[in-house]
Amino acid sequence: MIDRRSFIGALAGGLLTAPFAAEAQQAAKVARIGYLATNLAANPHLREAFRQGLQDLGYVEGRNLVIEYRDAEGKDERLPALAAELVALRVDVIFAPNTPSARVAKQATRTLPIVFAVAADPVTDGLVTSLARPGGNVTGLSALSPELVGKRLEQLKQAVPGVSRVAVLWQPGAVGERTEKDMLKSAEVAARALGVQLQVVEARGPADIDRAFSDMTRARAGALTSLGGPMFFNERRRLVDLAAKNRLPAVYPQREFVDAGGLMAYGPSIADLFRRAATYVDKVLRGAKPGDLPVEQPTKFELVINLKAAKAFGLTIPQSLLGRADQVIQ
Repeated sequence: MIDRRSFIGALAGGLLTAPFAAEAQQAAKVARIGYLATNLAANPHLREAFRQGLQDLGYVEGRNLVIEYRDAEGKDERLPALAAELVALRVDVIFAPNTPSARVAKQATRTLPIVFAVAADPVTDGLVTSLARPGGNVTGLSALSPELVGKRLEQLKQAVPGVSRVAVLWQPGAVGERTEKDMLKSAEVAARALGVQLQVVEARGPADIDRAFSDMTRARAGALTSLGGPMFFNERRRLVDLAAKNRLPAVYPQREFVDAGGLMAYGPSIADLFRRAATYVDKVLRGAKPGDLPVEQPTKFELVINLKAAKAFGLTIPQSLLGRADQVIQ
């Protein structure tokens, strides 16, 4: 016969220890994230921003988090094999930051959750069905690139009022075909309104960049803008140096170009998008379905101007433009 007091004591003890056991079990669960990168070495600050975002949410590598890094090292043709490795590992979620890596990840799996950080236009690029209801296994943040191209041209014209011909550097295939057309159309509409001619110059890979700048100078371009893309972002120091060498004042899509010595940049903060992508990863790890998580669009755009670069180009940036800048680098 069971002693009544012993039974009640054992029951109370079990009730007291149960929450601690559950907590210990939860603490023991380790999240596994696959990080499919196009070039980690070129952007250590973005990896750190993503890790910081996870840490702010309670994830610490070596304790309750493992990140499986797969790096294409600037060679996009390596992405499919690297994505296949992450799928074979059956990670909990794949973080594929940009359009090329997210597109490859989606081709590699229709079941594992995928989160992106800076897709230019995820709907026209075929990553999601719609921004409000992505559907499928992919979600993340949009960088809204097409809408910003015209705005950058306006700012460039203000900084270089006498310019009559602007080179537009683009990488075919960096984003979906429809997005490319939208970006080029935005540039053409803005150019007509500003009274400038456009010279569209393509560079499919790093090996094409020097030739692209030669084409610009032969055509007597007076300034430069870029449609953006992971390859240009990774090669930003080279682009900035070539723009300076060829006397081409330029406006870029991200502030990192200005940090590298470029003249101007206007667009969303990429580091902020990487930090915010961690919240999507967290929601997926907690059981949310990517298809039910609306794609978030950037809410803050930053204009950064480098006065040292302006002086080297012999430019005086008007106060009307400086007054709108989020940061002016002396």
